[in-house]
Amino acid sequence: MTRKHHISWPDVLDLRVVQALGQFVSRRWRIGLGFVDRDGAMLTVEPGTDSGLPMDETHTLLTKLTKSRGTTVHTSGLGVHEVITPILIDGAVQGMVLAGGYLTAGNGAPLTGVELPVLNPEDEQNLRQLVELLAHEVELFQEETASNNRRTSSLEPRPTKYNYSNIIGQSRPMLELYHLLDKVIDSDSTVLIQGENGTGKELIAKAIHFNSSRRERRFVVQNCSAFNDNLLDSELFGHKKGAFTGAISDKQGLFEVADGSTFFLDEIGDMSPALQVKLLRVLQEGTFIPVGDTQPKKVDVRIIAATNRDLKQMVEQGQFREDLYYRINVINIRIPQLRERKEDIPLLVDHFLRKQSKGNRARLKKLTKECMRRLMEYNWPGNIRELENEIERLVVLAGDEKLVGEELLSSRIRRPLAEESLTANDQEPSGLPEAIQSLERSMIYEVLKRNHWNKTRAAQELRISRRNLIRKVNKYKLDQRRAR
Repeated sequence: MTRKHHISWPDVLDLRVVQALGQFVSRRWRIGLGFVDRDGAMLTVEPGTDSGLPMDETHTLLTKLTKSRGTTVHTSGLGVHEVITPILIDGAVQGMVLAGGYLTAGNGAPLTGVELPVLNPEDEQNLRQLVELLAHEVELFQEETASNNRRTSSLEPRPTKYNYSNIIGQSRPMLELYHLLDKVIDSDSTVLIQGENGTGKELIAKAIHFNSSRRERRFVVQNCSAFNDNLLDSELFGHKKGAFTGAISDKQGLFEVADGSTFFLDEIGDMSPALQVKLLRVLQEGTFIPVGDTQPKKVDVRIIAATNRDLKQMVEQGQFREDLYYRINVINIRIPQLRERKEDIPLLVDHFLRKQSKGNRARLKKLTKECMRRLMEYNWPGNIRELENEIERLVVLAGDEKLVGEELLSSRIRRPLAEESLTANDQEPSGLPEAIQSLERSMIYEVLKRNHWNKTRAAQELRISRRNLIRKVNKYKLDQRRAR
């Protein structure tokens, strides 16, 4: 068996949709729901339930399914029925989903000492639909797992001479970001990094500098919102002795310090119009005049600017110079928010847990699956900085405990999810059609999120037409949920 075909059954059994359907089928019909792997071993979803399928028949059924590839109803010699659907990975049967045992209406009396549920034709058809949906969900999960494995192996090591090891992320948005960085590091063009607070703008600026030809020189940083106008002018461009009260000696400005290197100007949207003019001159001519001086100084500095503000809108409102905007926006790098690359959360959590242990493996902690699930479902308005602070908090509150549970999470993260879900604690659907619709709505929504709302890719993953997907999105009002 190749790694590509290997199904992680413990992870499958831990899937929320699998647990929810197992509980639903058990409650509604008192029927067991389970899987059979490609070696014939039985795995039940609900503890204490049994599908009723004799183990000595599993290999025979797997062989039949390999030939038929369709859902079937297996009937034992005693009239006990099982609904069986194969799990197809790359066209090959890698296991099966089964639900049973039950009797059909008019098909004999209960077995001696055992009272089996009796299903009418409509119930049996609904059960078949649920089993087919579950098989499809496992197939999608396996495809995603295989895709993540390919992405991970493609990054170890990265197929480039540059190393961005300080940046954590293997998601599609991050791979696109690495590809863009590969193109800009050898250039001296001005770069504008845009992203929300906490996304790691300075980390990206450092990656550009330390992988460029200027890496041997000092990386200079200045936050443009840290000083008032006069102090920032002095910090950036320096001043002459006696230029103002308190200027008791000449001071070298940061542009002069950064000569031959890279200058990272953070929060450039907070710079005053007067300083914007002086910065524009440095970008256009490579010269500036220190405060109180009359002689210009020439420097060779690569500017990397960053902001969390909409500079284009500020230009339209007259708050930011249009000519400066176009000078700093030669190369635009947008850093994805954490909620756009949630598949990176486990990597980031592991990194922060190791950072908190500070090399002491005895202190290294691990999160429970439920705790990790809550982290994955939270929207992270504070991005990576908020996640790091939450992990530090968990480590402190856990004390000597090695395993960190969800009860220690901040209340905003632990708060019940607004998403519709089919769990044991939710109100049970009034009927099977409603349950199937709830499952379909949830599946479509998760696939759309995973594909960044690209309906073409989502339709391909769901194995339905794009037109049919759009119809279902409108039916379940998923675009409205996305907007919220």
